[in-house]
Amino acid sequence: MASGGPRVLVVGGGIAGLGAAQRLCSHPAAPHLRVLEATAGAGGRIRSERCFGGVVELGAHWIHGPSQGNPVFQLAAKFGLLGEKELSEENQLVETGGHVALPSVSYTSSGTCVIPELVTEMGNLYYGLIDRTREFLNAPETPVASVGEFLKKELSQQVANWTEDEDTKKLKLAILNAFFNTECCVSGTHSMDLVALAPFGEYTVLPGLDCTLAGGYQGLTNCILASLPKDSMVFDKPVKTIHWNGSFQEAAFPGETFPVLVECEDGTRLPAHHVIVTVPLGFLKEHQDTFFEPPLPAQKAEAIKKLGFGTNNKIFLEFEEPFWEPDCQFIQVVWEDTSPLQDTALSLQDTWFKKLIGFVVLPPFESSHVLCGFIAGLESEFMETLSDEEVLLSLTEVLRRVTGNPQMPAAKSVMRSRWHSAPYTLGSYSYVAVGSTGDDLDLLAQPLPADETGTQLQILFAGEATHRTFYSTTHGALLSGWREADRLIGLWDSQVQQPWPRL
Repeated sequence: MASGGPRVLVVGGGIAGLGAAQRLCSHPAAPHLRVLEATAGAGGRIRSERCFGGVVELGAHWIHGPSQGNPVFQLAAKFGLLGEKELSEENQLVETGGHVALPSVSYTSSGTCVIPELVTEMGNLYYGLIDRTREFLNAPETPVASVGEFLKKELSQQVANWTEDEDTKKLKLAILNAFFNTECCVSGTHSMDLVALAPFGEYTVLPGLDCTLAGGYQGLTNCILASLPKDSMVFDKPVKTIHWNGSFQEAAFPGETFPVLVECEDGTRLPAHHVIVTVPLGFLKEHQDTFFEPPLPAQKAEAIKKLGFGTNNKIFLEFEEPFWEPDCQFIQVVWEDTSPLQDTALSLQDTWFKKLIGFVVLPPFESSHVLCGFIAGLESEFMETLSDEEVLLSLTEVLRRVTGNPQMPAAKSVMRSRWHSAPYTLGSYSYVAVGSTGDDLDLLAQPLPADETGTQLQILFAGEATHRTFYSTTHGALLSGWREADRLIGLWDSQVQQPWPRL
């Protein structure tokens, strides 16, 4: 081969693509490598923005399970991006069970505070039931199809034995509804009724108290990017179609034949021996019919359709002065007219904000105080269609109502993510939906061609939605990028005895 080594293209410059590129560049086969990124920056769904006199995360927020078994934690530590507390052994040994910490304060829609004991009681009940979903892992059959149905079935039996007055029962159900909404944010889904029960327990929680990167999560992807050879990354280069299983010749490479040709939106045609596709599942769902030529094998196409991919957004509110206590970390909002056991008719225009789980209090910035609200599902997607002013007005009204302070000063400014509208993402992250299993995640990860004929490993697949036990996480994405790089390296190492043929 005239160019001296295999030509590899990585489609997508998120942490999966960057991780794969970094691994490949350190290999003696010296591949000719390019990372094609559709947007103007690296990081994908890791996106830190300078704002409010500090850094906010529009994408990935925490390192989930920051401990020795987490490669994102390891890399962040190596690059010096973590503080003493995050690195402490004590922090690494905490077992959260994957549950979000209980709120510091719970406000109700009638402007009162829920007594903490009641919130703790409902939190323990809810998370006890979530833990029980693991019982169905590998079970030949499940009593119901979804996590949501299981939770509601079990709760109905519990509620029948409650002895309190009607108002207290209603309040307890409203608190439970807030926990359901939180779980929708964690799973990146509109409703837990969409999340398959049997495979739910396959998702693996690593030990460690979830932590953030003070200087911004994107510092991590920037460090990986900086370690790549100069000009490896090409920005604003969206790919239109990946032509594979062919015999392509390009004028720039006389005498050479390539099994893959990547056609970009701007008309550029780039030949390759191997392409690692790391685009989000949301993008594949929307574009798989035109993104691959010939089309994907039926099983892989079906897996893409069946797996879940939802939206979880953040809304940041900046305040001159905090209305919350200094030690407050999470403000929960409980809507007293809601219950997980009752399906409410959706009127997004009037009630979208009821899906908001509340606000995480960010560490104070130089001159401002910032709350970060989380909201998932169709309500989250509707929120993206509103103007900043409309969002600010709605949430100011919510906060005045729940705190019982109609005079509360409005937030100074608002900023939010819009992952559903982002054309190369079209959502936030994946989940195993009713009708799919962990096998679909594995199917998505299988390289093409699937049979043993023709040139091997033409198209490889990475990204969080290709990791069976760590889907939806940055460490799942990074590990998947490494996995595909190692797959290619294994191929090259097996060919070391045979020099690259002049094709």
